[in-house]
Amino acid sequence: MSPDDKVTPLRPKRPCPECGKPSAREHYPFCSARCKDIDLNRWLKGAYVIPGRDDEDEEDDGSKQGPSPKDEP
Repeated sequence: MSPDDKVTPLRPKRPCPECGKPSAREHYPFCSARCKDIDLNRWLKGAYVIPGRDDEDEEDDGSKQGPSPKDEP
């Protein structure tokens, strides 16, 4: 293979999601260990939350309740 042959990168180059600098291979998709740690800290603190649907909460409440004491003989 000659040096003139183009090599396709394994991953597309993207900006760091924290600061916007070009990402580094060893910290992908981040540019540095610092930005990687900032993101990890946000996950651990619970800053990233996927909201649930309200109708799921209502269905779960009804299914968790057992028979009422009035129904027992």
